[in-house]
Amino acid sequence: MHLAAFFLRNPRLWAPFLDSCPGSAAVAVGGGLANGETEVHHRPKRGWIWNQFFVLEEHMGPDAQYVGKLHSNSDKGDGSVRYILSGEGAGTIFIIDEVTGDIHATKSLDRERKTHYVLHAQALDRNTEEALEPKSEFIIKVQDINDNAPKFPDGPFVATVPEMSEVGTSVLQVTATDADDPTYGNSARIVYSILQGQPYFSVDPKTGIIRTALSNMDREAREHYTVVIQAKDMAGQVGGLSGSTTINITLTDVNDNPPKFPQSTYRLYVPESAQVGKPVGKIKANDEDLGVNADIKYSIINSEGANMFSISTDRDTREGIISLKKPLNYERKKTYTLHIEGVNTHVDPRFSYLGSFKDTATLKITVGDVDEAPVFSMDYYILDVYENSPGGTEVGSVTARDPDSRNSPVRYFMDSKEDGVRYFKIDDSSGVIRTTQPLDREDMPWHNITVMASEVGRYPWFYSSSCYV
Repeated sequence: MHLAAFFLRNPRLWAPFLDSCPGSAAVAVGGGLANGETEVHHRPKRGWIWNQFFVLEEHMGPDAQYVGKLHSNSDKGDGSVRYILSGEGAGTIFIIDEVTGDIHATKSLDRERKTHYVLHAQALDRNTEEALEPKSEFIIKVQDINDNAPKFPDGPFVATVPEMSEVGTSVLQVTATDADDPTYGNSARIVYSILQGQPYFSVDPKTGIIRTALSNMDREAREHYTVVIQAKDMAGQVGGLSGSTTINITLTDVNDNPPKFPQSTYRLYVPESAQVGKPVGKIKANDEDLGVNADIKYSIINSEGANMFSISTDRDTREGIISLKKPLNYERKKTYTLHIEGVNTHVDPRFSYLGSFKDTATLKITVGDVDEAPVFSMDYYILDVYENSPGGTEVGSVTARDPDSRNSPVRYFMDSKEDGVRYFKIDDSSGVIRTTQPLDREDMPWHNITVMASEVGRYPWFYSSSCYV
């Protein structure tokens, strides 16, 4: 008895099995030959020859699908042989004609759910129920058709690539899967193509690797791109099934932009009373890059500015903070010119051809005049007078001046809280100090008095000095 596969267009699928197996029975293969002829193979011995059967998946015809035929050379065609089928799907999916041995599939099968069925065949004498051939196992394989479109199981995707990358820089590899049989035909042979994202990106049709396709893509001009990739089976041929996925690509920053001061010249007013070591102003250069690529170091590059001022960088705001190194004096110097340079701290040598990654600006500082208290010519004075001199005797004089540019007149006075006012008086215009009564050296050999000076009409700004008489 022989088992033959029925596969209309490819008898070569089953013929090698027949040639390689022992047996003497004739195998009738239905279909596939012209004019209804039957192809017959003869063997010198008798017995089972088992071949793999094939049945097409997703069969939608009105009739049951013919699978193949069992035949024993003990069968004389008189109906005395009964063929029996058992195993997976026997009687439900696969039925056999007990007289002819023809096997049919009564249901539509899905290869992606089950690829093959293992069954057992037996030939019995209908009258005695004795086995005419030993029971044997065979397989019905579900033949694939292209009924599954490629799918991207992990999409959509998010990817990044540095801006200004060279053409051909790899961005991401996407992989589609196809549930069809990869070992048969082109049903699972996938070809990738790009539906959206040109001319900026390309995809390798075989590997699904996405690459940059345009040079000098600038993040500062455009940062985000949407790319749609299609996977098509049947090697991309017409009629193939397809699926697609989306990749959102972001250009990451590189240092391809130098810092730039918005203005070439700035002006700053600083009062002469500004404290040394304290900030007096700030300046900022802009950089279109991000993160460390936009970090800037500021410096004062001329000696006039560097001797009087310092500059540091605020890491949060990227501003240059200008501080005072030495006291200012409006009367000595009214203006300063600072040449300030801003330089990127993380320079990428690949973009050195774009120029130097620094910029300069000029800062003109105007020192503001502050109304200062009068200044005495000496920190303290030592004066003398003879004892018992009559009241009104001149002891000496003090001198104070207005340090401001307008040099305002100064008036003098004594601290009314001190005892010295009982013994001395001062001329508020000249600063001459006189006694108010005779003095006795034996009672008090020294008198300490405090003299104060203020600008006329601008009280209470004043300064004091000590006098020892």
